[in-house]
Amino acid sequence: MNWHQHIVADSKILYGKPVINHTRIPVDLILEKLASGDTVDDLLHAYPNITREDITACLLFAAEAVK
Repeated sequence: MNWHQHIVADSKILYGKPVINHTRIPVDLILEKLASGDTVDDLLHAYPNITREDITACLLFAAEAVK
């Protein structure tokens, strides 16, 4: 999967924080919720505008960021 198709950083959206494409949902919010115990299904229910692939892209983005 190419996370670049799901994650964008635009200075006009949330001051350039990485967000899920076509939303204002920041990547760090998704990562924090996963780390605190929320499941992918929990996130899909809470944020119906995102997909399972968007969540996977957030994880891949984070993995690449720490390399």
